[in-house]
Amino acid sequence: MEELKKEDIRSIFHKRDENSNKGNFGYVGIMGGCIEYSGAVKLANLSSSALTSGCGVVRLIVPKEIANGVMPYLLEQTLFTIESKDGHMIFNEDEIDKSLEKLKALAIGMGWGESKDNEKILSYILETKEIPVVIDADGLNTLAKMDKSILNKTKCKVILTPHPKEFERISGYNFEEIKSNPQELAVKFAKQYNVILLLKGHTTTVTDGKTTYLVKRGCAGMATAGSGDVLSGILVGILGYNEPNVLTISAGAYLAGLAGELAEKELNDISMKASDTISKIPEAINEIGK
Repeated sequence: MEELKKEDIRSIFHKRDENSNKGNFGYVGIMGGCIEYSGAVKLANLSSSALTSGCGVVRLIVPKEIANGVMPYLLEQTLFTIESKDGHMIFNEDEIDKSLEKLKALAIGMGWGESKDNEKILSYILETKEIPVVIDADGLNTLAKMDKSILNKTKCKVILTPHPKEFERISGYNFEEIKSNPQELAVKFAKQYNVILLLKGHTTTVTDGKTTYLVKRGCAGMATAGSGDVLSGILVGILGYNEPNVLTISAGAYLAGLAGELAEKELNDISMKASDTISKIPEAINEIGK
């Protein structure tokens, strides 16, 4: 268990070959949104943070009923719509398969809401796909209602990104236990379910049960709506062109925290928005590369 330093992750953000193209850096998907939490700007922020973190193409996968609300906020990103009812995705194998074609990684759950079909969609992906899957927000709430043994059977490389309250829901440990002993419980859970766990906190713990990094980056200005979504976007963006392991996920947490610090330094801890963190991702990558 060691604190992550910028020199540990410099190779992840190496200079690119002049002859490379978008396909070299991966197609990634972001699946989320529902009628109650369409969060068009937040979804656009998510996909923007993925692109700014270096992947080649971002595909935003949303319920058809909210597509018109999201489209005006998208520039470089692509959009895939899933048939929906009452503003929530409907499970359909063919549509899910098409939405995930060519993807190098997927982030799922942001603004997804609650629906029985969400459980079917998440189960289907975990049971049939072989890609890295970052599960966050309502994806974690969905997982909390499912039999967690699916995590030991999946061919996906699963990355879970809970804050302590979400970790309480998926792990069964109580909140006070988690707050008093986050690292040990994170390691135990990751080992038990064969996942990479990113447990958010003042010190973020990233572990697969064998290797553990402590990420001590971030600031008070990041305590604002959408910061978790930005992190998920950064993670899936980096997974577009890197292997899904503890160091890669730790690099994403470090990059998000450093970008937030740079934004707070320029603005202040009161006025910061999640989009301010995104605007500082390029500067943070430059800083890591020094």
